[in-house]
Amino acid sequence: MTQTLGPVMLDLEGTELRSEEREMLMRQEVGGVILFARNVEHARQVRELCNAIRSVRPGLLLAIDQEGGRVQRLRDGVTRLPAMGRIGRDYEANPEVTLRLCLDAGWLLGMEMAACGLDLSFAPVLDVDTGISSVIGDRSFSSDPHAVAAMAGAFIGGLHEAGMAAVGKHFPGHGSVAADSHLELPVDDRPLEQLRQHDLIPFAELSSRLDGVMPAHVVYSAFDARPAGFSASWLGLLRESLGFKGTIFSDDLGMAGAGYAGSPGERALAALDAGCDMVLVCNDRAAALEVLDACQGRSVRLGSRLRYGRARPDIDSLAALGRWRRVHARLEAMASL
Repeated sequence: MTQTLGPVMLDLEGTELRSEEREMLMRQEVGGVILFARNVEHARQVRELCNAIRSVRPGLLLAIDQEGGRVQRLRDGVTRLPAMGRIGRDYEANPEVTLRLCLDAGWLLGMEMAACGLDLSFAPVLDVDTGISSVIGDRSFSSDPHAVAAMAGAFIGGLHEAGMAAVGKHFPGHGSVAADSHLELPVDDRPLEQLRQHDLIPFAELSSRLDGVMPAHVVYSAFDARPAGFSASWLGLLRESLGFKGTIFSDDLGMAGAGYAGSPGERALAALDAGCDMVLVCNDRAAALEVLDACQGRSVRLGSRLRYGRARPDIDSLAALGRWRRVHARLEAMASL
């Protein structure tokens, strides 16, 4: 089944929905909301905020970046997750135990985010850590692309077991550039075949299991002069060569790496025309309004798997589950090291 939504995902100012934001969310160009740390006090407040958003537009996708480690917007009332690189550190010595923990971590994350009222977290990271990119670093499971694919695959299995979608990022791989695409436009000059034999491996192995993919604001100059998220060639390779059939989300159009495509409205149209299904515009309300105006009349049909379709657990009821207690204790202990 599919659903028709606007092609824009945007953010909110604070922990409660403001009257002007209610009006903005009624615009048909809006398809989703992403929450940041400024929107979050604790798990119950997030559930209340999600309920308030759905009282305005029940069909909107509600998302968050909740990876673990450095990238964990919601911390109070949920499990403190270690960086995935911390989990992956044990893979070579204990692959079966590590894969089970990855599965459990995905399940726990999915259950907790569902209990908080969210539809999805933009996870897992499929970038391969080469020791070059500080912005990726321990957000990656491993420096071995096949190990990344194995552990991320287990994590995806856990998310799906909890009823939550999986969104892999940052296609075709952000781990081999030093520059931070939040601050500038990185350029990776390696030939396509080298990318295929390294960075693309997790995406190729997991494309059939991913519900969404987020491309990088990185130029891979040997293949295309445009950043991947604005490249019909890269997004066509994702669809055609890798067989990906899910939803393509742009990375935040407010990042410096997206400046290649012009004004906020021009960036949005360029990303959509290249093959993105939904564009994210964050941390700039004027830019968000410009993007909404630029996208008037546009819509996208998204797979229903993106939406959390089960009865949501209560955040307090999770502690009654033996599996949750066991995994929570293990992950909290790892995160404290």
